[in-house]
Amino acid sequence: MNNTENINQDWLFEITPKNKFFSLNLKEIWQYRDLLMLFVKRDVVTVYKQTILGPLWYLIQPLFTSIIFTIIFNSVAGISTGSVPPFLFNLAGITIWNYFTSCLNDTSDTFKKNAAIFGKVYFPRIIMPLSVVISNLLKFGIQFIIFVVFYIFYYFKGAEISIHSSTLFFPLLVALMGILGLGLGMIISSLVTKYRDFTYLIGFGVQLLMYLSAVMYPMALIKSKLPAYGWLVAYNPLAYVIETTRYMLLGIGHISVLGLLYTASVTVVVFFAGLLIFNKTEKSFIDTV
Repeated sequence: MNNTENINQDWLFEITPKNKFFSLNLKEIWQYRDLLMLFVKRDVVTVYKQTILGPLWYLIQPLFTSIIFTIIFNSVAGISTGSVPPFLFNLAGITIWNYFTSCLNDTSDTFKKNAAIFGKVYFPRIIMPLSVVISNLLKFGIQFIIFVVFYIFYYFKGAEISIHSSTLFFPLLVALMGILGLGLGMIISSLVTKYRDFTYLIGFGVQLLMYLSAVMYPMALIKSKLPAYGWLVAYNPLAYVIETTRYMLLGIGHISVLGLLYTASVTVVVFFAGLLIFNKTEKSFIDTV
């Protein structure tokens, strides 16, 4: 066999980069499900492994934040929460808000934080941010249990609070927050590979976003007190999730069906946009990180 025949011979296997413009990689994710669970376990175990208080930080942060919000916004600023105790009102909003911010913050530096692993072995890169969203469910579950404890406490103290029948759909709100945080996190993570400024802006931006998401006040308040700026909250999909959460768990506020449909639409668009950008970035990020 001469050289010409060798050149023209067909290869048994040919390794090439994936050229799909968009792919969910669901089959691959299922094949690597053991690795996904391994990363979830790593995220849960190692985050607070070398801290003195350990998992207690899951409890300290929402409790102290709720106390500060109650003092500043309810006692000093005089924001009324109706028949609902202000502390419980704030704790409900902070609990669901913390899940979103945890998903967003922890996925926003996926490429930068895992560059060493990505450069050595192949696996579906989406597994990394997906493991963060799943592991943060444990953190959310712990904080939600704390909310339930205070709920029972205030209920037996005679507070006028009630769980609405729509609470059965509460897991859907949690899923919306997780998917939205995942989508935004993938977009930011992709941008961070080229524009490092986003690393410094994300923390500041999340703090500003909290004030526009009705975490510490009812949506109706901003519309009545500052009607000229009410649209900033009205167009914020996170505000409808937080407002609906308080209605489901405390019986205060209202459910805006149109607002939730708007939130779901934005979530789907952001998630698929983030996945598209993430898939495109993973092919060449190692050259820029």
